[in-house]
Amino acid sequence: MGTCCSKGDHKFEGFMVNFEDDEKGSEVDGENYIRSGDRGARSQGSSKFVSMFTQQGRKGINQDAMTVWENFTGEKDMFFCGVYDGHGLSGHKVARYVRDILPSKLSSSFKHSQTNGCNGSDDIDEENKINNDNFDSRDGNDNCNCHNPFFSSWKASLIKSFEEMDEELSADSTVDSYCSGTTAVAILKQGNHLVTANLGDSRAILCTRGNNNKLISVQLTVDMKPNLPVEAERIKNCRGRVFALDEEPEVFRVWMPDQNCPGLAMARAFGDFCLKDFGLISIPDVSYRKLTDRDEFVVLATDGVWDVLTNNEVIKIVASARKRSMAARLLVDRAVQAWKSKYPCSKIDDCAVVCLFLKHRSSLTKSMSEVSRHSMNNSRSRSQDGLTVINGDIKSVSKQSSVIKGKSKADSKEWTGVTPANSFVKLPQVVNGLNQRRPAAKGF
Repeated sequence: MGTCCSKGDHKFEGFMVNFEDDEKGSEVDGENYIRSGDRGARSQGSSKFVSMFTQQGRKGINQDAMTVWENFTGEKDMFFCGVYDGHGLSGHKVARYVRDILPSKLSSSFKHSQTNGCNGSDDIDEENKINNDNFDSRDGNDNCNCHNPFFSSWKASLIKSFEEMDEELSADSTVDSYCSGTTAVAILKQGNHLVTANLGDSRAILCTRGNNNKLISVQLTVDMKPNLPVEAERIKNCRGRVFALDEEPEVFRVWMPDQNCPGLAMARAFGDFCLKDFGLISIPDVSYRKLTDRDEFVVLATDGVWDVLTNNEVIKIVASARKRSMAARLLVDRAVQAWKSKYPCSKIDDCAVVCLFLKHRSSLTKSMSEVSRHSMNNSRSRSQDGLTVINGDIKSVSKQSSVIKGKSKADSKEWTGVTPANSFVKLPQVVNGLNQRRPAAKGF
């Protein structure tokens, strides 16, 4: 197990890491390595405020990846966290490719915007407003952020970096991303500012305290499924198709115009260039939240966790961890148990979790006295999870891809699938093989 650490000497879980050379990396567990460039580091492990863990499922190679950079861009108390869920034959390569490049690209973009001002953010907002079904001038706390310089600059940098990341992936012949891709959900946290960027169906949630000091979950992202009305309308306008198969009526997928493939179970992703001309986009849904003293921690995870655990179950599990360093692993262990219990005939999916704790360890250890073990272990005692969506419409479209136009207030139900499903159904037939590429489309 490696560590997740920032620049300087830090002692984590018995490890002492010294970053004297900012350009070199050291191998940790073969797959995960520490990279100290850009005054940050990423690996599998834990630190004072971070716990992270990933585990391979029963579907083959682990296609999940994750990133944590402390003191991101060299700024004190700046955190970048991300999880990536690959799919397709080369999904693991795409996920790791994005994991290794996106943070540095984002850091460079933000530094450039700081040097040259943020004049381009308004243009980017206007260009991508139609693609963002959660676009609004208010954050999850109903605090206007339309003139918040932190959010404006980071939103512009995130959108720019995600688009450039997809273009770079398309141009790299060493990674087959024509029929493979990855989700990405990332957060940027500095002080009481929290920015979330989401691409696909991985998810980020916040644990906060409600009335009577009770822990409650707040969903920070919307699972970008193809049957979200705005997503489905865009795909349909680009000649793509959205429908569910008879054997899995709850799972809507994206299909090519003239072939019943690939059947992608999300509406936004890096890669998957076989669908980029037909409505799939790599523009993230970006939102902002101003943190308060009531907020405890953020959890980012791939759908291997969310397919079997509710938001409230997740925060209770994380809060119950005796040590912060074990929180992510405990959550993955509980997810694996839930897979075996709920879907004994299904292959367990890969799981990746990043937990970012927002405070020094103090009151959270006391919180579990308020959470009975009965409520944690009894799957029948579930409450409806809250969903914070800004101007988002989470109604479904019909199986024949009819689209409900317009936007409505968020439903109070948690937006998640009730059955596990593969991201792909069938690979498309292409004349020149799977290495055929198309440039990432813009301006849908």
